[in-house]
Order: sequence, then C-alpha cells, then structure tokens
Amino acid sequence: MNELILHNIGTLVTCQGHRIPAIGEYLAEAGVLHNTALLIREGKIALIASEAEVLDHATADTIIIDVEGSLVTPGFVDPHTHLVYAGNRAHEYDLKLQGVPYLEILRQGGGILSTVQQTRAVGKAELTAQSHKRLQRMLSLGTTTAEAKTGYGLNTATEMLQLEVIADLGTISEVELVPTFMAAHALPGEYKEHREAYLELIRDEMLPLVQGQAKYCDIFCEEGVFTVAESCELLEAARGYGLGLKIHADELADSGGAKLAAELKACSADHLLRTSEANMEAMAAANVIGVLLPATSFNLAEGHYARARLMLQHGMALALATDANPGSCPTENMQLVLSLACLYLRLTPAEAIVAATINAAHAIGVADRVGSIEAGKQADLVIFDAPELAYLPYHFGVNHVKKVIKRGRVVV
Repeated sequence: MNELILHNIGTLVTCQGHRIPAIGEYLAEAGVLHNTALLIREGKIALIASEAEVLDHATADTIIIDVEGSLVTPGFVDPHTHLVYAGNRAHEYDLKLQGVPYLEILRQGGGILSTVQQTRAVGKAELTAQSHKRLQRMLSLGTTTAEAKTGYGLNTATEMLQLEVIADLGTISEVELVPTFMAAHALPGEYKEHREAYLELIRDEMLPLVQGQAKYCDIFCEEGVFTVAESCELLEAARGYGLGLKIHADELADSGGAKLAAELKACSADHLLRTSEANMEAMAAANVIGVLLPATSFNLAEGHYARARLMLQHGMALALATDANPGSCPTENMQLVLSLACLYLRLTPAEAIVAATINAAHAIGVADRVGSIEAGKQADLVIFDAPELAYLPYHFGVNHVKKVIKRGRVVV
C-alpha cells in the first residue's frame, strides 16, 4: 500500500469545507490547524488528526516525513494561463516602458500577433519543450493544477496543435492541466479585413474539432478585439458543443464582458479591472466566479487593479491566477500573485490562499478532487519553508517551496 505521513507540521492550511465557491466572509475561512498530522493513502487524504493518532497508523512500509514545523497548504490551482506558446516578447519591453498602449502594439502587429507568428513557426516537439519548461517552473513554485488556453495559433492547424500539446504535457508533467479553447484571442493578420470570416472559421470549422478535447471556450471581449455581440454568438455556439464558458472581460474598459458573462451564466469572467458595480452584482447573482490577475496589473504598470473588496461586498466569488503569458504577464509564480493580491487587491492572506486554491479549483471545475486538504480528496500539497500563512505574501520575491506532493507522491 502506498502510504505517506506528514507530521510535525507548524501550520496546516486546509481550505476545507467549501463545497461551493467561497463568498463574502467565507473567503477568509482557510481552515488553519495546528498540532495536526496527515495520513495519505493511495494518493488521497485518508486522515487529518493529532500526531499520535496519525502516527499510530504507520506501518513498516509507511513513508514518514518530518516537515520540521513548516507550513503546509493545498497545491496552488492556477485557473488562468496561456501556457502553450513559442518564443517571447522581450523585444517589446522598451515599447511598453515608453508608454505605448497594449492595443497599439497589437495594431502594429506585435503583442499577441507576434507570439502567433513565433508559435506557428515551430513544430510540435519544440512547442512542447518550451511549454514544458514553463510548466515545470510552475510546479517548482507550488502549482499542482492549472488551466491552459490555446489562442496563439489563430488558425485551425495551430489551435489544434496547441490542444495536442496541452494533452501531452498532462502526461509528461506532474501538473494536472485543464484545456481551454481560445481561438478568439485576437483577429489574425490574414483576416484583418474579414472579421466575420474568421468568426465563421472558429464557429463552423474549429469548434466541431475541439469537442471532447477542450473543457472550456474563452474569448477576449474587449474594445478593439471582439465585441459583446460577437462574443455572445461564439460562446453560445461553444455551449452547443458541450464547452463551458469563460470570458476575458473588462480589462481595458467597462465594455460589457462581465455583463455578458452574467447573462450567459459563464463559469468565470477574468481580469475585471473596469467592471461596474452593477455588473459585479449581476455576476454574483449568476454565480459567475471573478478570476483576478493582479500580476498582469503589476506588469502593465498602469496603477489599476480589480476592486476585489467591492466585489466581495457585492457577493462575488473570487479566484486568483497568474495569467502566465508572453506579453502582459510573463510569470508562473502563484506565490508572487498572493503578495500582489494582499498589497493591491487588499485581500488578507487567508482570503488570498482560499482564492488561489479551492475557489480557483471551482473556477475550472475540479473542486471535487483538488484545491483543499480534506479526507477523500487528492493529496496535492505544498510544504513551504515558512512558519505561518502570512509569511508567504509577506516575504516576497523568493521561492518558499521545500517539497511539492502530487497525488500523494513527492515530485519536487
């Protein structure tokens, strides 16, 4: 029998009990325990109890890990990443520092379209190798489950290739991946004068191929990208193929993305920097999770962050993610996201960890098995070189991970 015991835990953060996404004051219920040990059996949490009770279950074959008074939390769940792409956009960094707006860089053929060119130019082996390197970095920083979007192909062949790579990465990495189809990430150059033709290509050719390979469909609903009407039509078509719905919403303006997410009862709306209070209320009433991406705001350096405390007041469920991508947020570090969420979204450490684990799991439909430490769930854990939860966001800019456990096995 595969059995593991963790004992001498300084602080155990379980995030348990959130069968539905935590809202309001419940977001702060991180389930912090002391003087507690864990028994893991066949990859799942078998027992959370006192040191004596757990150690009493040990046999000659049990692996016993003394965590030396460290902090133990669920593995991070990153519910918004653009993991699979080739190349980088470091050459655009000077433009950003000069104040050239994001959408202007895109209009000049840079931004997303630059990454599309680089991604189309490589084969499957190279795309897999580059993406795997990023994924392993995520794992080393404590992420054990993540969403991964397409959206750097913008043609049928490369979008499907991205989905193939996501599937392959799920077999060669310990990180569990949830695939999202996002061909509506930008308008490709060859369709610059033919918007409707590109949307027809996604709707009539790509969506039938995506069925069964992606769990969600996402769209960049924003001024200068895709309109509310275009987003609504495409997402309703995606729903017809069995895909869950997500929307990049209200990042650059209050352009109607959050309102549409509420009307369609999408799983999540992401970014939400400019969302109105009325649309916060609409999202809350429709049980749409707001996925907030403070590292993107930090990197864009415009001083504008999502109004998380106001969202909580209006009853919204919140999750945190990296938005790992080659342009607006080239980082895979959920520990950094915690720090930024506390400093600039004004979340407490307890609220931030719940948003980065169990609420994040709800945002990608995997909360039944990951995102918290409770009996019967998958044993995805991180042991941090930290004495308490607040130490993680407090001591920023370093990797606190001592060990990462995925499905009951030490993988880092």
